[in-house]
Amino acid sequence: MKLSWLDIRSLGDARDAILQEALHHRVEAVVSDDPADLKDLPPTVTKVLFPQGKPLPEDFGDVSVVIVDPVRHGTTPAELAARHPDLEFGRFVEIIDAPTLEDACVSARTEKWSLLLFRDPTKIPLEIVIAAAARAEGSLITVAKDVEEAEIIFGVLEHGADGVMMAPGAVGDTAALKRAAQAEVPDLDLVELRVVDTAHVGMGERACVDTCTYFREDEGILVGSHSKGMILCVSETHPLPYMPTRPFRVNAGAVHSYTLGTDERTNYLSELKTGSKVTAVDIKGRTRLVTVGRVKIESRPLISIDAEAPDGRRVNLILQDDWHVRVLGPGGVVLNSTELKPGDTVLGYLPKEDRHVGYPIAEFCLEK
Repeated sequence: MKLSWLDIRSLGDARDAILQEALHHRVEAVVSDDPADLKDLPPTVTKVLFPQGKPLPEDFGDVSVVIVDPVRHGTTPAELAARHPDLEFGRFVEIIDAPTLEDACVSARTEKWSLLLFRDPTKIPLEIVIAAAARAEGSLITVAKDVEEAEIIFGVLEHGADGVMMAPGAVGDTAALKRAAQAEVPDLDLVELRVVDTAHVGMGERACVDTCTYFREDEGILVGSHSKGMILCVSETHPLPYMPTRPFRVNAGAVHSYTLGTDERTNYLSELKTGSKVTAVDIKGRTRLVTVGRVKIESRPLISIDAEAPDGRRVNLILQDDWHVRVLGPGGVVLNSTELKPGDTVLGYLPKEDRHVGYPIAEFCLEK
């Protein structure tokens, strides 16, 4: 979980409405330059004092964290912590050149909190700071100008900053920031499914999902004809005769099929397009979001695979009817779809909820 810090120092007339939205969406911290702005906040939110360009107040009130700019405040977090042992202190660094970048790296390695502002739009300096802080115990909070930049910051070097501080421009921005901070998808409990039948079902359109990511050999995406049962389709990371490997691709199935996207939502393969997000899953159920670069939809012969879960539930997957299209079995065994037979075991996932426009919902829904 990434941290969302809401900067209220310059919100103006919209501040009260934005604060209510922030509390509703459970942001981790609210930041102000005046302790009085923070005193009435509930104890569920961290109260952060950041008097940028102002002197430190004599009384910190009931704030939890104080961010210090040593250049302007003439003191360090360590010196203040010695005088105020009940508070947490952090360092603010504005990165504008090589010396300030080194200051940020030192702060990342030594301080409880490091609040970083990068003047230039490149994310290379942030990559350097994240690398420098790889074994440190403190937290990196990076200033973002908007939600789009926050999403990038959360993903830098596959680790991202620990959190983002942002001043929302309007009501709705805080909710979007919180969604960006929660973009990681939960791991899944995969099950072993027993194949009970296969059938050639004629021609139809299938979708190859080409992503902007190299899949691992034990990784693919979950696909199924019904929202409450999916099979793990492997990417083209394993060698094949007559063609090179394409480790960014999953030959995923017929266009009507479901796959998992963001926020536990399903998407039809036909809906995916450049920029869409899909959930990559490995044989242990570990997940990550990957970005779709292209979807290739072409007419091909199709094969239908029916499998059964231990509790009797049926799962169906319709794939391109060709030997080189594969699914994964226990232990990462790669199974050619046209060679599957009753009794074989494949890996799958059984979502508990029915779906309405892709969102999980507790309602009656019969899929056949």
